[in-house]
Amino acid sequence: MLTEERYSIILDKLKSFETVKIQELIDITGASESTIRRDLTELEKKKFIKRIHGGARRMERKMDEPGMEEKSVKNLHQKQQIAQAAAALVEEGDCIFIDAGSTTSHMIPFLPEGDIIVVTNGLMHIEALMKKGIRTYLTGGAVKPKTNALIGRGAIDSLNGYRFDKAFMGTNGVHYESGYTTPDPEEAQVKAAAISLSREAFVLADSEKIGEIAFARFGELSEAVLITETFEENAELYKNQTSVKEVEV
Repeated sequence: MLTEERYSIILDKLKSFETVKIQELIDITGASESTIRRDLTELEKKKFIKRIHGGARRMERKMDEPGMEEKSVKNLHQKQQIAQAAAALVEEGDCIFIDAGSTTSHMIPFLPEGDIIVVTNGLMHIEALMKKGIRTYLTGGAVKPKTNALIGRGAIDSLNGYRFDKAFMGTNGVHYESGYTTPDPEEAQVKAAAISLSREAFVLADSEKIGEIAFARFGELSEAVLITETFEENAELYKNQTSVKEVEV
């Protein structure tokens, strides 16, 4: 079977199913495991698929963005562990920015009880921050209903009045060529502004985000420390560009 025929079979399979196992592709194509692995590597380089352990997953469409309800239950354990590692970086006296997002929301229970200040554009964070007794400032801006994030010119104007010790960002995609990305250009602008106003920046991403590329770029890999699960696929390509804090989950 020709290489292009195998590519077509792999991509057709992923149109019907979100993931496919290497053994399934071996059975369908009659090719060897090493050949299928090479095919998956090439298709990943072309940004058609994402390699996962034991197989492949179709890439998310650039504008796809799940709502907060869906985000909040997906990869919950991984997000909690990553968020706890991020919260451990916050020190007494810090002024920090916490981005709107499901992973960053899990930081709040782990934040120190001492004298810290939080600025956020996440409406969903407010109740938990208030219960924790943390001095909190909410940005202005337009409300994005799907993610409960404050975005737009009002959010950026608000941010420009602050300077942060640390900024903690969520993301939809982390890619060694495309950097950090999110589906919404307005939300990307807010993220980029917060990073630029912070002494240190951290991006929190479960391993499913590694290798994904969304529509709007908000930063180069080098602009933030990546906090994620332990991962192997193309790990050196990421570690050569930025500090990667890997969390055992």
